[in-house]
Parts: sequence; C-alpha cells; structure tokens
Amino acid sequence: MFDKIKELTKDTIIYGVSTIIGRFLNFLLVPFYTNVFTPAEVGIYSNIYAYIAFLNIIFIYGMDAAFMKYSSVAPADKKKVAYSTAFLCVTFSSLILSIILFFLRKFFVELIEIPQHYFYLYYYLILIILIDTLAIVPYANLRLQRKSLKFTFIRLSNIFLNILLNFILVLKFKMGIEAILIANLSASLFSLVILSFDIIKNFVLKIDKEFLKPMLKFAIPYLPASLAATVVQVIDRPIVLALTNEETLGIYQANYKLGIFMMLIVQMFQFAWQPFLLTTAKEENAKEIFSKVLTLFLIATSVVWIILSLFIDDVAKIKFFGNVSLIGYKFWDGLSIVPIILLAYLFNGLYVNFQAGLYIEEKTKYFPVVTGTAALVNVVFNLLLIPSLGIMGAALATLASYLVMATTLFLFSQKVYKINYEYERILKILSLILVTCIVYYIFYYNGLLTIAIKLVLLITFFMLLFILKIIDRKFLNKIIKVF
Repeated sequence: MFDKIKELTKDTIIYGVSTIIGRFLNFLLVPFYTNVFTPAEVGIYSNIYAYIAFLNIIFIYGMDAAFMKYSSVAPADKKKVAYSTAFLCVTFSSLILSIILFFLRKFFVELIEIPQHYFYLYYYLILIILIDTLAIVPYANLRLQRKSLKFTFIRLSNIFLNILLNFILVLKFKMGIEAILIANLSASLFSLVILSFDIIKNFVLKIDKEFLKPMLKFAIPYLPASLAATVVQVIDRPIVLALTNEETLGIYQANYKLGIFMMLIVQMFQFAWQPFLLTTAKEENAKEIFSKVLTLFLIATSVVWIILSLFIDDVAKIKFFGNVSLIGYKFWDGLSIVPIILLAYLFNGLYVNFQAGLYIEEKTKYFPVVTGTAALVNVVFNLLLIPSLGIMGAALATLASYLVMATTLFLFSQKVYKINYEYERILKILSLILVTCIVYYIFYYNGLLTIAIKLVLLITFFMLLFILKIIDRKFLNKIIKVF
C-alpha cells in the first residue's frame, strides 16, 4: 500500500516542483504590483482576471478531463484519434465563443465593469482565453503520459517569460496594468508554440463519434459543476467591487493571494491525484490506500496552516531593498483574512480527495449539485457578510463555501464508493484547527498576538498532535519512509 502512496508522492513532488516554483515566481509579482500599483489599479486587473477564470471554464467545458478519461483506456492505435477529436472539438468551440465575445464587447465590458479608459483591455481578455484553451488538451496529454518533466519545463518557461515581460513593460516602458495582460498573452503564445510539436505529433484530421459522444457525455456535467466551482473561487471579487470599491477589492485580492502557499499544496496534489486514483482503483486494497492518503494529506496541510497563519503577517511586513515589502504597506489592513483563506484551501484539498469515488464510478452528475450548492452559499454569505464585516466577510464566505463543497461531495462519494476513512484521527485534527483558529483571533483582535504568543500556540499545536495520538511513532516512521 505504501509503495503505491510513494508512487503518488513521487509524481506529486515532480508536479509540485513546477507548481511551487512557478506559482512562487508568479507570486513575486504580488509584492511587485502592490509596491508599484495603487490598490485601485490592483482591483481593476483582479476583477478582469476573475472573469477570465470564469470564461476559461466555459471555453474548456470539461474536455480535458474527458480526454484523459477516454484516451487512457483507448487502444494504442486509437490514441491519436482520441487526441484529435478532443483538440478539434475544443478548437472549433473556442473560435465560435471568441467571435461572440468580440461582437458583444460593449455588453460584456459593462458587465465586467471595466472602466471606459481601460476598454481596450477587453481584447486582451479574449485572446488570452482563446490561446490558453487551445493548449488544454496538449497539457492534459502530457499529464496522461506522465511526461511530468516536459510539462514542468513548458509551464516554468511560460512563467519566466511572463514575469520578465511584466518587469520590462512596467518598469521600462511604463505601460501600467496593460503590461500585465500583454505579458500573459505573450507567455501563453510561447507555450502554445512549444506544445505545437506535441499537437503535430498526435494530430490526425478526424473527429471520431466513437470518442466524441462519450467525451461530451462525460464532460458536459463538468460545465455547470466547473462554473459553480469557479463562482466559489472568484465571485467574491465582483461582489466586493459592487459593494465597496476598487481600492477595497485591491486590498482584498493582494492579501487573498497570500493563501497561495496552501493552494500550491492542493494543486500539486491534484495534478498527481487524478491519474493516480484512476490507475489505483484496480488495486485490491485501493480503498485502504485512499483512506490513508486523506489522513496524510490532512496532517500535512494542518501543519502548513498553523505555521503560515501564525507568521505570514510578520513575513509580509519585512522590508527588502529599502522600502519594498512582500505586501505594499497600503495593503496591510487586509492581512487578518489570510488564516481564513488558508483554511478554505485546506478544505478545498479535502474536496479533491473526495473526488475519487465519483471519478471511479463515473458519477460526475453529482458535481453540479455539490459545486452549485457551494456557489449559492458563497454568494449569499458574501452579500450578507461584506456590508458588516468588509473583506473579512468575503473571506468567511469563501471558507463556508469550501466547507460545504467538501462535506456534500463526501456524502455523495460515500454513497457510490464507500471508503472507511480514519474518522477519529480526522475529527481530532479538524477540532484542533478550529480551537487554534478561535484562540488566534481572540488574541489578534485584542492586540495580544505577539511573537511569544505565536510560538506558544505553535508548540502547543505540535504537542497536541502527539498527545491526542493523531501522530504516533509508528505512523511517523511510515510517513518518513513515504517521503
């Protein structure tokens, strides 16, 4: 069993290298933006990227997952046909949607609330979405073939180019927030050119109904589910903007970005988890493996959560190169939301774990219900909490929605593919996190959260992991062997 978990760990680490390094390099743009742009300017580009994320889901409509599902079981002589079917389908639909966005630009610019003097940024939005969508099937194919090193190279090259162009266009050419979209578009085009070799190698001019029909049947339920999931991820931006202003949104977004460190762990795990669970499902002890994976994941993320929650605000205020800090001083008022955002991503990780049963049993019809419920919770909580709690209300709405996603998916997954998780250990971990979170904010809002108190909370947390027998010596030795 632990050999299989070791296999998952290896892929997680490889994908994690690209994800962690890539996201971290991208994260370097956060201090850059918050020390160069005003909170209002950060709010404008954040809102645009919220809609890019939403439109990306519509353009992809789950075809990447459908391609991986059916290409993985296709005969060797049919894999190119499966690849081409998915690629051509996505290409045709993306071109049609891009044309619609172009001719309805006046309506969408008003909907997105792009200021009139930034109207032209909308054209970059269309091109970025189109180019990124064309790359989705080639990227999925690299993952399916476990070409993680090539995947890593392309992703990191994209990010390096994006960052380099950001610095050049902003600092040298003084292009403002337009530089952000130009850099993104250029990097996306670069990646597509590199992936074109993979496209040519696997492409045949054919759309096969044998693959297209089941792919669409598998993928279509992903559309409402993925749209709802994206609502959970980004709807807070437009709502914060609507209920407050661009400056408040900029402060919220900059501090929300500090949750990236937990998001990294979840994302790199997810890259390896989906192929892993599909292949491991054939193992006799698959359910036992999945159970152990969840426990290991929760222990690891809880440790990351406590460390980041306690010390992220101190790190964010450290000065580099004179007066440059991790987060510009104009954005420090929002640091209080970071522990909540980190915890929200932890529950997102549990949601990813619970996907196993629905993937294996092909019950994707439940995803729209799960994510739709979470999206509704997110919108309602945002509307209720932001007027009274400001950006903390938006953060709590995010946490509530991810908690609902994890809980409802767990219930559906257990219904179709029951796994005996280590419930006692899981309950202890979650209880420890909850109590620590409450104590943290009691000290924080009373102005008593000193470094000494933080160290006491950290030591106490680690001691309780052993006192409550969440971790024992035998279990610890197994974890060490895995890594």
